This record gives sequence, C-alpha cells and structure tokens, in this order.
Amino acid sequence: MLVLGIESSCDETGLALYDTDRGLLAHALHSQVAMHEDYGGVVPELASRDHIRRLIPLLEAVLTEATCTRKDIDAIAYTAGPGLAGALLVGASFAEGLAGALGVLTLPIHHLEGHLLSPLLAAERPKFPFIALLVSGGHTQLMRVNAIGDYELLGESLDDAAGEAFDKTAKLLGLGYPGGPALARLAEQGQAGRITLPRPMLHSGDLSFSFSGLKTAVLTAVRNGLGAGTQAADLAAEFQEAVTDVLAAKALAACKANGMRQLVVAGGVGANRRLREKLDAAFSHFRGRVFYPELALCTDNGAMIAFCGAQRLLAGDAPVVGTGTFAIRPRWPLADLARPVLTA
Repeated sequence: MLVLGIESSCDETGLALYDTDRGLLAHALHSQVAMHEDYGGVVPELASRDHIRRLIPLLEAVLTEATCTRKDIDAIAYTAGPGLAGALLVGASFAEGLAGALGVLTLPIHHLEGHLLSPLLAAERPKFPFIALLVSGGHTQLMRVNAIGDYELLGESLDDAAGEAFDKTAKLLGLGYPGGPALARLAEQGQAGRITLPRPMLHSGDLSFSFSGLKTAVLTAVRNGLGAGTQAADLAAEFQEAVTDVLAAKALAACKANGMRQLVVAGGVGANRRLREKLDAAFSHFRGRVFYPELALCTDNGAMIAFCGAQRLLAGDAPVVGTGTFAIRPRWPLADLARPVLTA
C-alpha cells in the first residue's frame, strides 16, 4: 500500500510517500524558520497560512519524485496532534478533503509516535522491545517500546523540556531563532567547566527530568555579567554539557532498569552532536547500541508520519475512508494512544 504522510504541527510542512513493500519513496520539507526569525519564535497564525501555501506544491513534488499519481495513493496519514491547533487543522482538512476525493483511508497520527518510530526508517534499525528517548522541542520523555502502539512512559520532564531550555537559554544569551542550533554552535567556541551549572535531578533516583532550574541558573549568570564575549561561549558550553549529562545518564539508567541494551533517540534535540557523543560513549561501555534517525529526519517531517501510518496499517488498525471529520488533538499525551482519537 502507498501511504501519503502529512506533517503540519508547527513550523515545518512535510509530505512523504511510503510504500509498505518498497519503503520510503519520496519526502519533501519546507521550513518556516526564515519567516519566524524576525519575531524570535513561531507565530501560530503565520504558520497556519504558510502551511496552506505549501501543501499542494509539496504534494506535487513528492508525487513527481516517486513517479506516482494521486490515484496511486491508498491511504493518507496526517499529524492529528499534539501541536498548534490552526496548523493541525490545515493538515487535517487537506488530508481529509483529498482522502474524500480519492476515496481512500485516513489515519490520524500522533506526532510523537512519528518521532518515536522514525529511527526504524534507517538501514540499521532496532528490534522490539527497546527504550526510546524523545527529545523534541516541547517534550523530553523516556519510553519503553514493546511493539507498534504498545508504549510505556518511564519518565518525563516535570517542567521545561530540554528543547525549550535550549531555546530559552539561547534567548538569554541574545542568540537568534531557532535557539537550540545557535546555542550548540556557540558552545563549540567555549569550554565547559569554566562556569559551573547544576545537573538537575541527575541523582534523583528516578527517570524524571527538570530543566527550568538550569535555565534560571543561566539567567543568574547572565545578570552577573557572564553572558557576553568568551564567557558567553563558556556559559553555552557548560549549559549544553549539563543538559546532555542528564539526558545520557537517565537514558542509560532506563535501559539498565528494564534490562535492555537498545536505545532509540528521536526528536530535534537528538541531532545535537554532543548528546550523540555522550550516548555513544556510554552505551559502548555498557555494550549497548544507540539508534538515531537520519539527521534530515530529526526535525518534524512527513516521512515519519507516512511510515507511522503504514506501520499502523500493517499492525491491523482499522482506519476509515475520509469523511471530512477533523480528528485533531492539540494536547495529546503519548500515553493516551490506546484511547480513541476525539473528533472536533
């Protein structure tokens, strides 16, 4: 079956075609970073309008790349949540309208489940069960993944997610948008340890995270005059070191507690080079293995949604032919996946 995937949860419009026999055939992505840069963050109304402009050209692009036509599509998977309500509605309405016109199936997909399964698109993929570290912009979670649709939440951030902490710290240091990559680049020019920052909940004895206090420690350092020049680079390096220390330690602890040696890392922060170095080193010593999605698939993208939809079909889920009903949930905990999607 040929599945079209549509991702429009925030500031990236992604479409992809995944064939259950041949794999990923094509994917295309438009980022709105340049549009939101002047505002220092995502403007929801502008994001929604831009998704409208991009969907049809991106659809034509992936169909051309895959040498397919609209009539070849058997099912349409789209991000139903979590995300910005307006942005989700654009993707959902486009998906349901197209599905209704073609008479094909629709699959409302959880955005984080897409990230969770994205490493399975790589040539070397983990086998079930495994532990997953989800580190996207607004989420930091450790999950036990037993099978498609069978997930157990082991721990999560009690306040700011790691990605949010990166972005807010970058703003404190006067860096541009998006903040996470900008802070990581600045960190390469500094040296961790010259300025001391805490490692929140590193020794808490559980698998929870907390990064708001770390952000406050950076704010205090900036107010004490450590946020400019070479000291800003040192502060960025120490911040990055603190976050990645905690993420790596908790991920390793989750694997040990569950008797597993496979870790999957997914989400935008998963592209952070320092985090990958620490995880690879820790799991090499542990005689374990870390799996990552391709760098191009770490950010929001249609490929992960198409793949997730295809896996749901193969697992025997019962989608329906598009009826024009928009099944979106701007707030949708991953732990709720076993429950039916509410229609709006």
